[in-house]
Amino acid sequence: MKITSVEAIPLRIPFTVGGTSAAGAWGKGGLQAADSLLVKVTTDAGLVGWGESFGFTAIPAVRAVVDSMIAPACIGMEAGRIEAIAEDLQRRFHIFGRGGAVMFGLSALDIALWDIAGKAAGVPVHAMLGGARRNRLPAYASLIRYANADAIAANVRRALGDGYRSLKLHEVDLAVIAAAREAAGPDVEITLDVNCPWSLREAIDMAEKLEPMRLRWLEEPVWPPENFDGLAALRSISAIPVAAGENASTLIEFQHMLACGAVDFVQPSPAKMGGITALRKVMALADAQNVAVMVHTFYDGPGLLASIHATAALGDDGSMIEWRYFDMEADLYGGALRPRGGHIDVPSGPGLGLDPDPAVIARYRVD
Repeated sequence: MKITSVEAIPLRIPFTVGGTSAAGAWGKGGLQAADSLLVKVTTDAGLVGWGESFGFTAIPAVRAVVDSMIAPACIGMEAGRIEAIAEDLQRRFHIFGRGGAVMFGLSALDIALWDIAGKAAGVPVHAMLGGARRNRLPAYASLIRYANADAIAANVRRALGDGYRSLKLHEVDLAVIAAAREAAGPDVEITLDVNCPWSLREAIDMAEKLEPMRLRWLEEPVWPPENFDGLAALRSISAIPVAAGENASTLIEFQHMLACGAVDFVQPSPAKMGGITALRKVMALADAQNVAVMVHTFYDGPGLLASIHATAALGDDGSMIEWRYFDMEADLYGGALRPRGGHIDVPSGPGLGLDPDPAVIARYRVD
């Protein structure tokens, strides 16, 4: 079964978030658009697999990588040789970078090949990873940055009304974080992702101020994200558990992160760091180091599905799925993945279990 085509498909789907966002990547005002990049892999057997690249405003660069480098290299390859393809293409393209657009594109390809493999075998991806331990996974609502106390409080209450008992904030203002905690009450789990803003000294000072908020974890508190020694130093001092990993690109980076004791929760992002092939290795490495895995899933398509399958098969009882808490104008899967009562169903169909709706692709494709 040979690969006959690899197609990059950029999408832009408008969404609202229950208030005005302060996150510059999403634009300004009460309406934003979520940019994503799907990768469609077709074989001579007629099977089609779907992958997803992390990208957002980097999508033009990732698409160029897929169109000019990855697709030509893949045509004629045996689709079932997933591990060999990953190794071959990483070696071939390593001079262009071991992260960023190149790795994002390779990640999408890998996810699509796992989708094809499952469809060819007639089993879900989680079965190829050892079988799902659970058919439903707890999900946490990942809120966008509002930078406004009233807006965050309103959206915390909205998420609780939708059945979530675990929330992620992306705030950096102490007053806004405090407003979220007050709105949530003492029993709701809150995590905080600050996206690498602080020096180690600043992070230590902020972590001390954040302790009364009773956070489940503090995510990416130190700049730069690869400052694993700095994360380890913070972890040794702070009472708040430390999480990181969405910006790590290779297995070696994760090995270094875990070896220096940088995190309590490691967060590989399959649409960034090599797809399912790499994700399962990171999960095994973390298990050997007694570190919990919370897969980064700030996307809505095949990358999210890849995270669900891997978590269902390889995660522990505490593993959760990050759900991007947006009100999307359209849904790639017709609502089939939307959490209910704070839980998300694990698809049971072949491959990733769900294919994107062609009508949604046709309407929101941007070429």
